[in-house]
Amino acid sequence: MLKLLPIPFIFLLCFTGHAQALNKDSLLHALQTAKEDTAKVRLLLNVEKLYSNKNYDSFYYYLNKAEELSKKIKTDKFDFFINAGFVEYYYYKNDYKSATKYALRGRDIAEKQNDMKLLAKSYNNLAAVYNHFGQYRFAIDCILKCLDISEKTKDSISLPVRNLTASNTYYNLKQFNKAIEYARKAVALGTMFDNAFVIGMGLNNMSASYSSLNMLDSSISISKRQLAFAKKEQDIGTINYALINLCYDNFRDNNKKELEYYSKELIAYSKMIPDKQANAQVRTAVALNLIAQQKYDLAKSQLDSAVQSAKEDENDDALGNLYQTYSTFYYLQGNIKEGGRYFFKYDSLISVKDIKELNFYTEELETKYETEKKETQIKLQQAQLRQTNTLNYVFIGSTIGLLIISLLIYRNYRHRQKLQQVKIDELETEKQLTATEAVLKGEDQERTRLAKDLHDGLGGMLSGIKFSLSNMKENLVMTPDNAQAFERSIDMLDSSIKEMRRVAHNMMPEVLVKYGLDTALKDFCNDITLSGAIRANYQSIGMNNASIEQTTAIAVYRVVQELVNNALKHANAQNVLVQLHRSEQERSLAITVEDDGKGFDVGGLTQSGGMGWQNIQNRVDFLKGKFDIQSSQGKGTSVMIEINI
Repeated sequence: MLKLLPIPFIFLLCFTGHAQALNKDSLLHALQTAKEDTAKVRLLLNVEKLYSNKNYDSFYYYLNKAEELSKKIKTDKFDFFINAGFVEYYYYKNDYKSATKYALRGRDIAEKQNDMKLLAKSYNNLAAVYNHFGQYRFAIDCILKCLDISEKTKDSISLPVRNLTASNTYYNLKQFNKAIEYARKAVALGTMFDNAFVIGMGLNNMSASYSSLNMLDSSISISKRQLAFAKKEQDIGTINYALINLCYDNFRDNNKKELEYYSKELIAYSKMIPDKQANAQVRTAVALNLIAQQKYDLAKSQLDSAVQSAKEDENDDALGNLYQTYSTFYYLQGNIKEGGRYFFKYDSLISVKDIKELNFYTEELETKYETEKKETQIKLQQAQLRQTNTLNYVFIGSTIGLLIISLLIYRNYRHRQKLQQVKIDELETEKQLTATEAVLKGEDQERTRLAKDLHDGLGGMLSGIKFSLSNMKENLVMTPDNAQAFERSIDMLDSSIKEMRRVAHNMMPEVLVKYGLDTALKDFCNDITLSGAIRANYQSIGMNNASIEQTTAIAVYRVVQELVNNALKHANAQNVLVQLHRSEQERSLAITVEDDGKGFDVGGLTQSGGMGWQNIQNRVDFLKGKFDIQSSQGKGTSVMIEINI
């Protein structure tokens, strides 16, 4: 069940804020004797504002007079305010094309004058127009630009209303958490600047959004807060909004007692409501209470009257609520057919609304295309005319000019092609690096998991078995041969435990995680040397107390591990040197691994297809490092890697 949300309003600028306070007769009298100058334009704008929201024919008459006089005396001082008036006029006349045209023109005027406050107002007007006509994607772009400019210009007094507009727009886009965020900002700013309208509608938006998120406790709590505030301010319209919301939510929450209470209060207050367009919503809320009491005849009477009212007012939101309520009404009575029929009518109404929004969007694009097409045709005709005149005087000069233009166009085309290719290459490289990063991180995570499982799981089990066997030995009587075999079994179990710990250590060295890269590599080289397979010498410069990010440290450790293993397995080397050089000034880390083995042909490395070198290359790419290999037959191998840290 949708809740009532206030129709997005337009916050337009009149030239002076005192027009409403002035006497209408005195203004009209002053107008008759006024000279045709800028003071009269200002006076016409003040008179025009007297008819805002009342008599739009008179509103348009005086606004049009102001525009005519501005053109006559050749002043552009009031262009923005006149455009804003036309936006308001066509907004309430539901003329989408004209409202949008004048709102865009107002934005262009503000940009031309380089007036950031006017530009913020123009974006607010555009957002209101787009919201009113269902162009929510355009609306959110405009209101966010408006808020950004307002914050930069420190136009604090305008921020409450503009945050409320943002809340409305996010609600229309069904991004309810965002709607709550901006409504909360609007309420806070409205409180700061004593703007009762913003506070009341901000609370309304928060309640509506929580209800749409099915957080009924929060919605009801905020509606009660809204109701108390509206009663304090004696704002009949906001009181009715809050009561309608409370009826909807208590019906959904099956709280019949509260529903009946707020329904009776709504009936009393609705007689005083100034906004007659809310009649349909009021009747729907009252019908919900009657449905809850199973007074179906009375409920249907209320719903039928509400439908008639919604259709007369062309209020699609209210009509949608009614169709949903009708569906519930029939389902509760077991009339599945009628319930389904009204649900289908609701679904059809939403589909029509979506199609209407799409049509507006398509129409916007078509208008833009036609405008650009006409401008292109005008420019083409002007170019052809200039070309013809030029050919009459200087044919050769024209030919040279055309050649230059052609060359520039071709050059521009080639340049754009190159830029496009560079972008494609960058995207491909980024894609590969992302994939590599995911694989390497996954590999290290899996190594860590397996190492932990081996050490904590299997290691613990083997140690437990050894302990059990040792205890059994004390309680068994064995022959010398059996005792010797038992001891050998325990020794084999010890060897298995050591081997398991060695494998777990190689998969993810504990010392790397606890003490860092420098200590881990030193420990790794010492273990290699102690094994007797090869003499590994480790040197480090600038690594004391060096803080290397763990992902980078793991990658470097694996690269060094792979290079040392290559020297051990393939190079028949006797000695291997591992060096780390960290430069704090250049924020770089250089890794060197050299061996005195038999060497190999570097040229054939890319064709070998070995997984070891491929893993090294992938890790270096992941670190965005530089990779250099020097090797030849019988002269050993030197690998230099440099990365930024």
